[in-house]
Amino acid sequence: MQGKIIKGIGGFYYVHTAGESGKSPQIYECRAKGIFRKDNRKPLVGDDVEMDVLDGEQYLGNIRELLPRHSELIRPAVANVDQALVIFSIVSPKPSFNLLDRFLIMMGQQNIPCIICFNKQDMDSEGAGTGYREIYSGCGYETLTVSARDGSGIEQLKKLLAGKTTTVAGPSGVGKSSIVNCLQSGIHMETGQISEKIQRGKHTTRHTELIAAWEGTYILDTPGFSSLGLFVLEKEQLAGYYPEFAAHEKFCQFGGCSHIAEPVCGVRDAVAEQAISRLRYDNYCLLYEELKNKRRF
Repeated sequence: MQGKIIKGIGGFYYVHTAGESGKSPQIYECRAKGIFRKDNRKPLVGDDVEMDVLDGEQYLGNIRELLPRHSELIRPAVANVDQALVIFSIVSPKPSFNLLDRFLIMMGQQNIPCIICFNKQDMDSEGAGTGYREIYSGCGYETLTVSARDGSGIEQLKKLLAGKTTTVAGPSGVGKSSIVNCLQSGIHMETGQISEKIQRGKHTTRHTELIAAWEGTYILDTPGFSSLGLFVLEKEQLAGYYPEFAAHEKFCQFGGCSHIAEPVCGVRDAVAEQAISRLRYDNYCLLYEELKNKRRF
């Protein structure tokens, strides 16, 4: 039988199966074969696996094969993620665009496409969300505004997630949990099944867990973050993670232009002409300076 690992705790792996014909999906508690340790291979949440059923009534099994991965995230450690959904609020709290850009770079380093979701549209009396969305959609990112409170934009978001495994992240207080609840309301069964097996409540652990939202669609909820350090990155590589720079770099006088202080710079000209967001460029300068001054060990 095939399934997907949705959680791993203390040497046990919980495998979600689609269910045989006419049967509902189930969660199997599995051990992994010792051969994985011998080969220095460790099952990860998100792995597609083949397993042997040991007890069909108690839903016990053994993982006997890890199927090929198409991606592997380092932080959090998870396999087969298709995309990332990063959630910020439009107001209360106001978004930290420096933090957002850091996250986009971190995902870019791992070749994971990003969807940017601005929540609390219902509180946006000044229409700031439209401007935020335009900044990032203009950089090539899929961007939308939603309200977890009144449900606006949630159906559009569901379409973007359908059939994929998505890691969800965002700072505390932005309504991330409320959005996740909207996305899987009434169909979430995994946490209850797992909690019954391991005698833990769903909020007593911070282990990585996939939620099977609906058929073929999985959501990885991660803890809120307040700060992010950049992965190993040289300052000369930073511009490559600002896709809106690319069309203007041909007008730079020097190859390898830093876009900071060179006398002739197509990127800075584009910022002056409002073809590139000043907000994004200012964040680039701050991150460039951070990378320039980082200690080397």
